[in-house]
Amino acid sequence: QVQLVQSGGGLVQPGGSLRLSCAASGSGFDIYTMTWYRQAPGKQRELVAGMSSGGNTNYADSVKGRFTISRDNAKNTVYLQMNSLKSEDTAVYYCYLVISHTIPTTRWQHYWGQGTQVTVSS
Repeated sequence: QVQLVQSGGGLVQPGGSLRLSCAASGSGFDIYTMTWYRQAPGKQRELVAGMSSGGNTNYADSVKGRFTISRDNAKNTVYLQMNSLKSEDTAVYYCYLVISHTIPTTRWQHYWGQGTQVTVSS
């Protein structure tokens, strides 16, 4: 079973930057797709950024040009680089991965990270 561990959240001033990490433990799998979501209190969960198996990316209009999703296959880690942060970016951020397992059996599973708080405030 794969465990996702998120890190990189915290408090940052408007205009600042943070990089969120989502590390997948274990071996014998390939990351198929990766998605970052966020949810603020009283708000619906929204898709922030995603990457397909072919490397195509998509972003919410509210973050396009400021956020970048990427992956490091050697480290089994996905990232969300957040620049020019605004107060409206304040939320709990979650990574969501679809993983193709090859060991011990061939199967697909999906996993959620535990979430990390991002607060943008002066």
